[in-house]
Amino acid sequence: MSSISVNTKWVQDGITIAGGQGEGDELNQLRYPCDLYVDDDGTLFISDRGNHRVVEWKSDARSGQVVAGTNSEVNPANQLHFPCHVIADKVTNNLIIYDDATRQVMRWPRRSGESRKIIIENIACTGLTMDDQKFLYVSVGQKDEVRRYELTPDGVVDTNGTVVAGGHGRGDGLNQLNFPNNVFVGQDHSVYISDTGNHRVMKWEKGAPEGTIVAGGQGKGDALTQLSKPQGLLVDSFGTVYVADSENHRVMCWYNGAESGTVIFGRNGQGKEAGQLNYPM
Repeated sequence: MSSISVNTKWVQDGITIAGGQGEGDELNQLRYPCDLYVDDDGTLFISDRGNHRVVEWKSDARSGQVVAGTNSEVNPANQLHFPCHVIADKVTNNLIIYDDATRQVMRWPRRSGESRKIIIENIACTGLTMDDQKFLYVSVGQKDEVRRYELTPDGVVDTNGTVVAGGHGRGDGLNQLNFPNNVFVGQDHSVYISDTGNHRVMKWEKGAPEGTIVAGGQGKGDALTQLSKPQGLLVDSFGTVYVADSENHRVMCWYNGAESGTVIFGRNGQGKEAGQLNYPM
């Protein structure tokens, strides 16, 4: 993600770019979307959880295209069951999807005629991302840890992965996490984690035995020093953290080293109007 000036002013009326036509399964509708990936050209890949599919939505398009998951009983291998997370790998032209009901992370080719491949099984994934060296990072909320996996054309080198953050039981110590959610990897391979149960964002430098708090960490609340169940997460090249403050129905920006954040969207409370959010993920 490119860096954004501290003097940037944010427009407070949002524009709907996908869905917005009510709940449903038409190509201009979504049902309980829970994650999205934005490609370099602005294309969205959306985990349309309630419709058991992943939808590709081109920039300025009025409807999407199903790129993974069907309702066909003819080919069950093409079905998804409550997909929760998705990322796109343009180099290999694959999607990587976490399917919640089957507890599987799978590689889903975007080329027709190729079959999906399960790469990690029996895992309760709560966040998913990939770094520039094609290592996969998975938040495991129930185990309060983040694992890293080395991807290969056939799957992963070690199906157990390597713990790179947390792994010391549930808690609020600097070496602990409490139901980690979304995860982001910086250019220096530091791992940023929405530590949802602790209402904070943690930064874990590569190889470090513990993390540092970079947003929140002052208990659950709606003050500018607080977060409430943080979810979606991005970090720019300046180390500025952008986080979906889910239960406060807002998106916050936390500049590197700041003791408090700035609300960049969602100052008008919970709702569905242009200037409002409803549990942003």
